[in-house]
Amino acid sequence: MMSLSVEKLLANPDLHEAIRDQSRALLQVNEETPRLAAVFGTQQRWLLGHLAMGLYFSEVARGNPDPVILMARYLEQVKTLDISSVNTADAFIKEMLVYGIALNGQTSDRRNRPFVPAPQTIAATRRWVLIHLATLDRLDGGRRSDLLETDDRYLARLHPQIATRAMSSPPLRTPTQTWSLFTWLNNGGIVMDWMMLGIEPADAELERVPTRVRSVPELAETFRLSRTHLTRKLREAEAIGSVGWEGSRGRSTLWVSRAFLHEYHTTQAVKLAVVDAACEAVGLC
Repeated sequence: MMSLSVEKLLANPDLHEAIRDQSRALLQVNEETPRLAAVFGTQQRWLLGHLAMGLYFSEVARGNPDPVILMARYLEQVKTLDISSVNTADAFIKEMLVYGIALNGQTSDRRNRPFVPAPQTIAATRRWVLIHLATLDRLDGGRRSDLLETDDRYLARLHPQIATRAMSSPPLRTPTQTWSLFTWLNNGGIVMDWMMLGIEPADAELERVPTRVRSVPELAETFRLSRTHLTRKLREAEAIGSVGWEGSRGRSTLWVSRAFLHEYHTTQAVKLAVVDAACEAVGLC
């Protein structure tokens, strides 16, 4: 099966509906495990989390009977990839340990500060991968998700490939324009998913595309956000013409511009192309 480029994905007439279903599935994960979903709540945390999982699954794929992530190696990778400061990454892992999202690893040398993802974190990562595989399968008739369900060993080979490609993808590392406004907001990606979920395919070509958002206070409460911070981000997006209100600001139907919708589709297509390339690399196609 031919790999899916960003251009092929954007040209697929089913892309909008496929991404809507993907967003619906990711929102369900957020509903069921909000604290775990918050690990990936900002762009930086998304990168830090996937880097850690990639290192862990690499150890599993090598057949290590006691796979652990060594803090020194993790922080070295963070620094090399320029994801965040070492202090920020260290604080991130400490937070994961406090909330049981990561666990202290077993080793004879505690100075290495080994840690491992908790079982529910591994399960959530598997679910994230399967959600994206299902989207790809829908778009090209593939069997990626079936193959992973049949042989779970694929996951340990696949995820590091996804993480490596994501870390070197400029559109995913440093998103531009409106996307960047929201991805540095806690749960900003989920907010965008919620906006786009309410867009009907028939409306996608309008210059101002209506969403399901009707109230900033309600949106802030739904995703446990600071109302003040969310309002500020929406006003920044409004100032560049990416969003607006059909009536009174914050208490009427929110619309997104066609350009913002295209930006959202493009970034999702980039992510899906990264996952597809990883699948091809490990023979999951």
